[in-house]
Amino acid sequence: MASVVARALVAVDAEKASKQDLELLKKLVMEFKDELDALGVKVDKIDKRVAVLEDGIGGWKIRGIFRFDAKFANSTDNGQYYYNENGLKNDFEKERFRLFLTKQIDENTYFYAQYRTGSNASGASALRGGRGDLQNMRWSHMYINTKLPYDIDFRVGRFAVDFEDDYGLYIDNDAVFGDYRTDGFKLTKKWNNFKATAIVGRNGTLDVEDGIVGNIEGNMMNYILDLNYTAERWFLGATGYWFQYDGEGDFDANVRNYGIYGGFNFTPAIALKGIYYMQEFDDGWGLGNNDDPKAWKAILDVKQEALKFTSLWIEYVNQDNTFAAINDRYSIGGGAYDYVGRNMGYADADGTSKWWFIKAAQQWNDKWGTFIRFANVDYDTDWLDDATEWGLGVTYQYTPAINFELAYDQVDHGDNNVLGSDVAQGKDHVVRFRTTVNF
Repeated sequence: MASVVARALVAVDAEKASKQDLELLKKLVMEFKDELDALGVKVDKIDKRVAVLEDGIGGWKIRGIFRFDAKFANSTDNGQYYYNENGLKNDFEKERFRLFLTKQIDENTYFYAQYRTGSNASGASALRGGRGDLQNMRWSHMYINTKLPYDIDFRVGRFAVDFEDDYGLYIDNDAVFGDYRTDGFKLTKKWNNFKATAIVGRNGTLDVEDGIVGNIEGNMMNYILDLNYTAERWFLGATGYWFQYDGEGDFDANVRNYGIYGGFNFTPAIALKGIYYMQEFDDGWGLGNNDDPKAWKAILDVKQEALKFTSLWIEYVNQDNTFAAINDRYSIGGGAYDYVGRNMGYADADGTSKWWFIKAAQQWNDKWGTFIRFANVDYDTDWLDDATEWGLGVTYQYTPAINFELAYDQVDHGDNNVLGSDVAQGKDHVVRFRTTVNF
């Protein structure tokens, strides 16, 4: 009988078997424990799987993050405090407050919701007169995940779309394209190393920040297909986004975005990766001959294990100026801070901007860390200077839940930008003391 149980242990897939089957097998294991020990059979995986199921099913779980920033800034040459949302010199703000609510409904089905508020709730600035009021309170994510026949993962609700993050194609802030939320359906199917993801959604944002086109947030259907193959040392994939305007009026504003990405790991700690994008805008966007922009980026990612004393991330982006991109990327703290791409809305539509981002982070021990960062953009525009950002900081992990950071950051927008007072001029900087609590 012990031999029969041993063969069952070999055949069972502990990640897919039902709780009832595992419980029955566990009872047999306990009854024939001595005989199985004599046969050299290991049963730890069964015990761990049952323990996870018993712990997770039926209960609500809540966790969260609270981040408080004290910022002491200096104005630009045109008198703007771009580092502070309140438009004043100093800003003490609840930069991020998020609650994550989850429930494991059964073995294959779980519920996820995220509530968020604070200055980084939506990336939109709100001039609050220095009061530091909380803003944009919302349930930003809310979905159900379950399994369909043929081992298909199915998600329904509001969820994030961010394939650059999924495949490690950016750090800090932010993707070149993507990183938005949509209401809809997501299906994922895996065949060994190959994975296909399909999304049908609405209310997602086509993030256009260059000022060339209007805002049609919330009036678009988005259809997405991602195909990915991941091997031991390399990965390769393609993503297609089809945005279809379905708002009021006869507005020909459909957009298509295609991306091809990949990467190769020379060692477990050294990788070269990148992505190439092509966009197609319909005539309603009014871009004329510039309605099929391109963008691409290449990344050298070196972990600290390779260099011993520091990690190193070197990123180069080549982007047509009419490409619909997230232009506040590389900011030290998201949209509530200054960033090198602030003048992108004034760039020559016929130009192609060049972006650099370099970050080196050092983890000295389990408590102390440091970082240095640099970003630069050449707008390829006669009336705009290049913009440069650099910063550094030190972090201290006071307890497993509490982290402190002291950082300095500076952005130089140049002194020869000639398109009026709205264009960022000159330098500004900030000293930031950040407290982060995870609970």
